[in-house]
Amino acid sequence: MSQPVPPSNQPPQPYDAQPGGNPFADQQPGQPTAQPGQPGVPTGNPFAGQQPGQFGQPGQPGQPGQFGGSPFAPAAPARNNVVLGAVSAVVTAIVAAVLYGVITGAIEREFGYIAIGVGFLIGFAAGKVGGSNPVLPVVSAVLSLGAVYLGQIIGMAVIVADQSGASFTDIFFDKFGLLTDAWSEAADFKTYLFLAIGAFAAFGGTKKASD
Repeated sequence: MSQPVPPSNQPPQPYDAQPGGNPFADQQPGQPTAQPGQPGVPTGNPFAGQQPGQFGQPGQPGQPGQFGGSPFAPAAPARNNVVLGAVSAVVTAIVAAVLYGVITGAIEREFGYIAIGVGFLIGFAAGKVGGSNPVLPVVSAVLSLGAVYLGQIIGMAVIVADQSGASFTDIFFDKFGLLTDAWSEAADFKTYLFLAIGAFAAFGGTKKASD
């Protein structure tokens, strides 16, 4: 008669486990076990595969390649063009001289405020276009002297044309020498003062526009 086999005290081994092995040896602590036939469970860190400081993949819409957006736009180049500034001052001086002459000829008087406006416009145009070059204030002041002087000659031609009934162009171009002689004889302290304040306004206008 056979003897009964006593029950073993060892716990049953898991399915397909190797003797003496650990079926969970390849898993990280805290990682859930994936079921057979199903994709792996994510580890909980969606950015684990990205480089440090990288926000998204380049080329994908709505996701910049690097954190922080697009690079800064380059700063605008500084304005420092003497030639353009001088050309702008010359053009402004011619226009301002014509306006000054027409106004003074129409009212048959000279105003210091008009000379100040002529000089300031010339200097402002030079500084706005040419920048802060130290040559431009001097150029503007010299051009202002010429503009105020030419404006006074034009004003005299307008007055003579109105009184004589002749055309302005005939008086200004054919009698230009007589106009300059008459200007020299009629010039006084106020005439030269207008020239000076026009030049001063041009110098200051250049500085102001270039700041």
